[in-house]
Amino acid sequence: MVEFALPADSRIVGGKTFKAQAGVTNMRIFKIYRFNPDSGENPRLDTFEVDMDGCGVKVLDALNKIKNEIDSTLTYRRSCREGICGSCAMNIDGVNTLACLKPIEDIKGVVKIYPLPHLPMVKDLVPDLTVPYAQYHSIEPWLQTSSAVPTDGERLQSEEERSRLDGLWECILCFCCQTSCPSYWWNGERFLGPAILLQAYRWIADSRDEAAGDRLDDLDDPFRLYRCHTIMNCTNTCPKDLNPGQAIGKIKAALFKRL
Repeated sequence: MVEFALPADSRIVGGKTFKAQAGVTNMRIFKIYRFNPDSGENPRLDTFEVDMDGCGVKVLDALNKIKNEIDSTLTYRRSCREGICGSCAMNIDGVNTLACLKPIEDIKGVVKIYPLPHLPMVKDLVPDLTVPYAQYHSIEPWLQTSSAVPTDGERLQSEEERSRLDGLWECILCFCCQTSCPSYWWNGERFLGPAILLQAYRWIADSRDEAAGDRLDDLDDPFRLYRCHTIMNCTNTCPKDLNPGQAIGKIKAALFKRL
């Protein structure tokens, strides 16, 4: 049997433990991935004993409490904490999700927090999203038309045409699906991944866009599209309950109809 071993400098080691104050009765333990590229040290897991009295109910609330009251060096992305920006995407309790949406009470035992998997790390829970954003730019995610702009107003859609975008426009590019996809893990620089392909289909499905043919030509590639093997991790992990796997299937069906 083949055995795989991580490089020595990537193995996660034990980290610091931050004990709660004496007398705390409502305490949860958080184990959080820490990595500082400037230190030259291995990544580590720090343990935080958090007094849940005075803490909000979401994982992001606990992270904010840890950063504000225990260890100000903890680094992660966050924004409005309302589940619409995607900044606080991370791996919590083994699942890619948004920290601002994940209830602490849904997690049994120790709360384990890691960054999104299979991406280069900037620091702690902050992954480098350079490649996913470049892939997003490559699909030209904006309305493209060749006909003249209507002189009497906007490019209109019927209610039925507009409904075709439901389940697509809601994507916030958190990349939870992208980084849960085994095909993307192994072919991340060539396979566009579920988040980008869902975004690509959003424009193919838009009745106002007149570049569907060119968009399909661009996707008709053994790696950019067809590395998807319908594992469906993407759909299972999406914090917005979208279905990237279905969108990818519709792209494949559109290409098949052109044969």
